[in-house]
Amino acid sequence: MRRNEPRDRCKLEKTPAYTDPRFGCEPERRPMQEYIEKGVIVIDKPAGPTSHEVVSWVKDILNVSKAAHTGTLDPKVSGVLPVLLGVATKLTGIFHADKEYVCLMKLHGNVNDEILREVASEFTGKIYQRPPLKSAVRRRIRIRAVHYIDIKEVEGREVLMVVGCEAGTYMRMLCHHIGLALGVGAHMAQLRRTKSLPFDESDMTTLHDLKDAYVFYEEGDEHLLRKLIIPMEHTLGHLRCITVKDTAVDALCHGADLAVPGISRIEDGINIGDRVVIYTNKGEAVCMGRALMSSGEMLNAEEGICVDTDRVFMEPGTYMRVWKCRGG
Repeated sequence: MRRNEPRDRCKLEKTPAYTDPRFGCEPERRPMQEYIEKGVIVIDKPAGPTSHEVVSWVKDILNVSKAAHTGTLDPKVSGVLPVLLGVATKLTGIFHADKEYVCLMKLHGNVNDEILREVASEFTGKIYQRPPLKSAVRRRIRIRAVHYIDIKEVEGREVLMVVGCEAGTYMRMLCHHIGLALGVGAHMAQLRRTKSLPFDESDMTTLHDLKDAYVFYEEGDEHLLRKLIIPMEHTLGHLRCITVKDTAVDALCHGADLAVPGISRIEDGINIGDRVVIYTNKGEAVCMGRALMSSGEMLNAEEGICVDTDRVFMEPGTYMRVWKCRGG
C-alpha cells in the first residue's frame, strides 16, 4: 500500500515542526510486537471459511488477543479481507468504502451479446435492492450505487464481469435482477472481491504466508512479517489530518479535545464536521475526532477547541506530560 504521509498533506504551517527523538517513533520503526498490535493484515480469504473463522486463525498465528475484520465476506466468496489487529480494531466502522468484485454470472437461457451488455449497463447508478433471506440485516428496500459493470468475457451462458459498487451491494441480487431484466433468469456462480478500499489485491497475503513469516520472526528474522503487516497509519489517507506539537500529545492520549495552541500543521480543505486524524510530527496516529473549525479558522485562531476527540490510538505516557489536572 502506498502511504500518503501526513507531513506531506499538512501543508498549512501554524507552528514550526520539532519533535523530540526521545519520545515515540515512526510507525515503520516500532518494536515488532507494537508493530503487530497497531497493524492491519489483508488476507486473501479462500472460499469456504467464514470471515470470523479467518480472524480467529489470524489471532492464533500472530498471538494477539484482539482482531476484527472489515467488510464481511460470504463463506462462498474469496478475496480481499482486511483484518485489524490490536489497537487498530478502533478503526472498525470507518472503512465504509467502495468494493470491487470479479463475478461469474450464469444465465438460464441464451442472450444476444449486445443485448446483454445494454441491459447490464442499465444497472449502473442508483439501484434498489432487498437483502436476501439469509442476510444479517433487516430485509427492507435499500438504495445502493453501482459505479460500473465491465463485462470481460462471455462464453455460452457464462458471463465474466468486473463490478465496482458501494459497500452493502448484494451481488447475488444484482445477478438475479439482471437475469430478470433479460427475461431468461440468472444466478451468481462465483465471486471474488478484488478491492475493499483503501485495500486491493496488491496488499493481500495468504494465511500460509502469514504463518511462515511469523515462524521466521520467532526465529529472529522479522523482515517478512514487517512486509505483510500494514501500519494502521497507512490506511487512513482518505481522512483529513492535523499534526500536533509533542507537548500536546499526552493530553490527547488521555482523551482531551485538541485546542488551537497544540497545532503544528494543518491539511487544507478541512470543514466543520469532517472526521480528522491527529498525528505526531513523526507520523504516528494519536487520535481521531470531528473538526469544530475549518482549516482556515484553525490557522488563524489563537485559542479555542478545534477537534472533538472520540477515538484514541496512542497509549498515555508515550510522550512527555506537560499538562496539569484541575486542582493539581
